[in-house]
Amino acid sequence: MRRPRPAPAGGGRAFALLLVLTGAAGLLAAWVITLDKFRLLEDPGFTPGCSLNPVVSCGGVMTSDQASAFGFPNPMLGLVAYGTVVCVGVSLLAGAAFPRWYWLTFTGGCLFGVGFVSWLQFESLYRINALCLWCCLAWIATILMFWYTVSFVVRHAFLPAPAGVRNFLAEFTWVLPLLHIAVIGMLILTRWWDFWTS
Repeated sequence: MRRPRPAPAGGGRAFALLLVLTGAAGLLAAWVITLDKFRLLEDPGFTPGCSLNPVVSCGGVMTSDQASAFGFPNPMLGLVAYGTVVCVGVSLLAGAAFPRWYWLTFTGGCLFGVGFVSWLQFESLYRINALCLWCCLAWIATILMFWYTVSFVVRHAFLPAPAGVRNFLAEFTWVLPLLHIAVIGMLILTRWWDFWTS
């Protein structure tokens, strides 16, 4: 017997606000990086305000090959992607409900986002050897929106999952982004341990 298709769903106020806030945080980071990128193009000697030391060096990250992974500056992609997340969050606050295909498409976009920032994290730590604070803000925003979106689609049966998984996500979704961010924090701490402790 075929299972009935899940009905269109809108998010609760908390989930909608999370999307608005994480989208806005990512949008702010992308906007500031874009402005600094333009300044760097105009003046190669420009030093971004978040270049604080040899490790926290936004300028070093912005001028790397990885900063234009698709042939144009990464923050331009962020302006579109995070702006879309804000629009979805605002729509949910206004009472919108979306069908399964919409939520799966949105989840796919979040999956691409978290995969992309994971690659950027690796490149920053082990290839570029520098961190950008605005990038870190975008990383955290993307991780939060990804895990809470996955939780939403699983709990609403847009993605199949065992009852135990749904029950866990209903109560403990916060554990997943917390662990994810903690792992990244530990990697950053250990990567530059001598610098942090000197």
